[in-house]
Amino acid sequence: MAFYETLSKELTERMEQERANNTHVNVAFDERNAVRRIQNPHDAPTVWRPAFIRDVDKILNCPYYNRYTDKTQVFSLYKNDDITHRSLHVQLVSRIARTIGRALRLNLDLIEAIALGHDIGHTPFGHAGERFLDELYAEHTGRRFSHNIHSVRVLDEIFPLNISLQTLDGISAHNGELELDEYRPAPLKDFAVYDKQIEACYLDQSQNKKLLPSTLEGCVVRISDIIAYLGKDRKDAETNKLLTAEAFQQGGIGVINAEIVNNLMVNIIENSYGKPYIKMDKAHFNALQQAKRVNYEIIYGNKQVKEAEGVIRVMMSQLYEKLLADLTEGNTASPVFTHHIEYLNKPYYKRRSPYAETEKNRIVADYIASMTDDYFIDLHAYLFPQSKLHIQYVGYFD
Repeated sequence: MAFYETLSKELTERMEQERANNTHVNVAFDERNAVRRIQNPHDAPTVWRPAFIRDVDKILNCPYYNRYTDKTQVFSLYKNDDITHRSLHVQLVSRIARTIGRALRLNLDLIEAIALGHDIGHTPFGHAGERFLDELYAEHTGRRFSHNIHSVRVLDEIFPLNISLQTLDGISAHNGELELDEYRPAPLKDFAVYDKQIEACYLDQSQNKKLLPSTLEGCVVRISDIIAYLGKDRKDAETNKLLTAEAFQQGGIGVINAEIVNNLMVNIIENSYGKPYIKMDKAHFNALQQAKRVNYEIIYGNKQVKEAEGVIRVMMSQLYEKLLADLTEGNTASPVFTHHIEYLNKPYYKRRSPYAETEKNRIVADYIASMTDDYFIDLHAYLFPQSKLHIQYVGYFD
């Protein structure tokens, strides 16, 4: 039987009284302190379009935002309009985070910007695609690839959109695979410090795990990322008929998506209101960790979820080597030129240096990461027409 927790009577009354009297503790990030790389008058906040709304608009209009639609969340190669792709996932993260943020009186525009941009650098084929691209990039350069750091690269370098430091920091530190029972913002002085943090993540993946958001808004998005996929992945597994609801135990925070989302939001609000941190109690945190472990065991490790990974790994390796060779040989007829470099070579993108001068492996990694699932498959077929490698989708009537 479903169960939904509610805020305590004491906290509810306190929140209502503080709202009525405007006496709440102000822990929101003050948008007047937003920092940008370039002090462009066009980006100056106004009374009707403040700093982080501008970031939201920039992210929504980034050309790669459209590509969320055909990027795997968990279930690749299923023709099913009811399963989650990254386009829905970032919206769910945004909605959950803004619900929590509204209760905590945080900056909702900053939350929305971080949430909508947090996966914009994700590869095709979800975390499997991310692992494969990381392996290839590291093998060729000694540098590492991770989707959260690449999301910053998309919004800060590939498309130099002059996004605020606070939004970029929340995106790079969102790592939803690393949960904590308490998130305390880590102060961040300026872009000079931030750029060193990002570079350290390219050189050593362990540095990625040390990143913490510099704002409470970033902390809320980070935990909301986990909340958004924890129960939704279970729902998608049921939709794809891989599992039934009976496969999951109650676990303390519920079984179905609606229970998990509600109960974790309630507990976070209960334990974080008016505080300079975001926190869950021990029981809920332990239940969240257990639910994640169960998902890894029976969803992410499911044979049907993983069965195409071997083929995708080989295809990505072949694409990487072919595109790198085309760049080295100056084969301007190659899609890496016609579909990628030329696509980015627009005069209105005021880059620090021309994109075509970027190191070749980085261009290849940028290109592959930008691909949707379908584009990846079609590009492989185009470049390797005689290949026996192919991907079999599970169709609507299979």
